[in-house]
Amino acid sequence: QILDNLGIVMEKALMYNESYQRNYEYTIWRRINMFENLIEKLKKNPTTLVFTEGPDPRILEAASRLKKEGILEPLLVGNPEEVQSAAAKGGFDITDIRIVDPANYRRMDELVEKMVELRKGKMSPDECRAALLKGNYFGTMLVKLGVADCLLGGATYSTADTVRPALQLVKTKPGNKSVSSCFILVRERADGSEEKYVMGDCAINIEPSAEEMAECAIECAHTAEIFGIDPKVAMLSYSTKGSGKGEKVDKVVEALKLAQAAAPELAIDGELQFDAAFSPVVAQTKCKGSPVAGQANVFIFPEIQSGNIGYKIAQRLGGFAAYGPILQGLNAPINDLSRGCDAEEVYNMAIITAGLK
Repeated sequence: QILDNLGIVMEKALMYNESYQRNYEYTIWRRINMFENLIEKLKKNPTTLVFTEGPDPRILEAASRLKKEGILEPLLVGNPEEVQSAAAKGGFDITDIRIVDPANYRRMDELVEKMVELRKGKMSPDECRAALLKGNYFGTMLVKLGVADCLLGGATYSTADTVRPALQLVKTKPGNKSVSSCFILVRERADGSEEKYVMGDCAINIEPSAEEMAECAIECAHTAEIFGIDPKVAMLSYSTKGSGKGEKVDKVVEALKLAQAAAPELAIDGELQFDAAFSPVVAQTKCKGSPVAGQANVFIFPEIQSGNIGYKIAQRLGGFAAYGPILQGLNAPINDLSRGCDAEEVYNMAIITAGLK
């Protein structure tokens, strides 16, 4: 009996693996199609993107492909010998890709002087120089000084190590007090069209305030527009229009008011439970007349725990491809990679990052 049960489990596991592989292959194929318009836009508007981890094979593979396809100009941070050796070992052509070494950068004194100014007495010149020998700080300063337009890093270090230099040097854009993140979720409908949603904040702010939620909502709407989504924003809660009570509900209600005041042109509503935000049938019952309920495509979660769980449920159970996290609210496009990423993810996140320019 035990062996029979084990056989059934193994059979189901194999079926799942085959299904997963088919879905993975489908996702790879769809990625190019989803970014088609964005790629054409980038080819017409040259963009320089700095990769802070030049010797990493995943970075090299993606950079080589991006350069070959004429999508953007990669700039690799690292020791040239190490970068070229890693490229040769992996068989990646980086012949025409610029490599910048912090240890021998001719404008280093200028970078140090600017960083001291930006840090406003919080770091000495020696401390700034030491920080700028690290790829994350060095790359961020290249963006700050206009040497590069945008940055992608984090293949070998934490999200905090990407966000911290960005906040310290590039800083938030006018009107914004915080940085947030979102994921774009995509899958194919039965008719061949793309079903696309934006979900935030799923990666940065653990327990956002009402003000941070409002900023996230507005930024997510802007991100949606870049990727061809007409944003209809739902501020999510366990309550729909007063059906539940509590401080967490009050925060979402306040966030809605702030977002509406800051962006009156935006189609946004709340507080909404997910079913009311997503299902037209439920919306008719719970909040008839809402400009968003039943047709929302941008979902703002009240805190990171529900956001992170939510996008992963959509990804794993709903068969969506998830792209992100995409950082929002900064003065320049700077994005973070997962340390478990592969070259395909680096390639796609580079296109997304450059597309936010």
